[in-house]
Amino acid sequence: MNFDLSPEQQLIQNTARELAAREIAPRAAEIDRGHKFPRDIFSRLGELGLLGVMVPERWGGADQDALSYAVALEEIARACASTAVAMSVQCSLVCAPILADGNDAQRARWLPDLAAGRKIGCFALSEPEAGSDAKAQRTRAVRDGDRWVLNGTKNFITNAPVADVMLVFATTDPAKGSKGITAFLVPMDAPGLKIGKDDDKLGIRGAPSAQVFLADCAVGDDARLGPEGDGFKIAMRALEGGRIGIAAQALGIARAAFEDATHYALERKTFGQPIAEHQAIQFKLADMRTEIDAARLLLWRAAVTKDRGGRYGRDASMAKLFASEVANRVAKEGLQIFGGYGYLTDFPAERHYRDAKITEIYEGTSEIQRLVIASALLKE
Repeated sequence: MNFDLSPEQQLIQNTARELAAREIAPRAAEIDRGHKFPRDIFSRLGELGLLGVMVPERWGGADQDALSYAVALEEIARACASTAVAMSVQCSLVCAPILADGNDAQRARWLPDLAAGRKIGCFALSEPEAGSDAKAQRTRAVRDGDRWVLNGTKNFITNAPVADVMLVFATTDPAKGSKGITAFLVPMDAPGLKIGKDDDKLGIRGAPSAQVFLADCAVGDDARLGPEGDGFKIAMRALEGGRIGIAAQALGIARAAFEDATHYALERKTFGQPIAEHQAIQFKLADMRTEIDAARLLLWRAAVTKDRGGRYGRDASMAKLFASEVANRVAKEGLQIFGGYGYLTDFPAERHYRDAKITEIYEGTSEIQRLVIASALLKE
């Protein structure tokens, strides 16, 4: 495997890194404290082509690959995990399914504005009783002439309070199980759609999420994404790509925790010398950096396998599993290096610690990733 980025990939990485350092990182603590979605920053991501990295130029995107997306998202997450997950949802869970499964009319309607950041999307699969068991959808969509009427509740929907369109998965034929689930692109201003109060979360507080209620919400058949009954396949394919995004987010959080802790260790003195000179701290830093680099290798392998058209689901699950657990270990050790100061909101260590946890939960828990990986390897 070639570990050198192409000039185009380096340009995207540098663009994301400069934006992150100049405009995002200085506001990360404020975004977290205020629980406020940074819409202006999100628009800047669109202006710079970072929301449409994998969208073809025909539909308003930058027409680049999954590795470009991964390196860009890592840089954004290093600055602000909230901004990064909003970006990941937009790219992996909304743009990608529209591109892969939509018709040209749907692509023309949604992709240019989504890629440019003029509109925001969200992905509505989880329900109060259908989280890891995504097949257990209770939201129903019933055909009524040339339209569909949707009823149900969706849970933990990232971006929902600020979104313009929602990719909704609903059961259209209960007798067919997972083959009876269909996907729909539902505008957020559709009659019968109501957004609940914002979730009050432990971390990623600047990426708003909420329950969404559908009560006799009617959409035309032109809102159906892909064939009737293909919804579960569309959702699982989107989540495979999404795991590359969450692995990149986790990697960025881990990097932030490590870099901040290293900088602090070089400045903080005890017993007459910087704590970085104490072997106990050095061992922590060595382990942190080793695991971060290992996570990046898994992430890049998954992205490159996807770019080459290979079956990348297992690799994406491995990258997501390992990177998310690394993020939590590194954030924990980073806070420990800060000592008592790490427990204060004046310093970034506690934010990294809070932000890291969700990466082990959303878009497939660590337990689900292990099931996916085991299932794949037993078929080899």
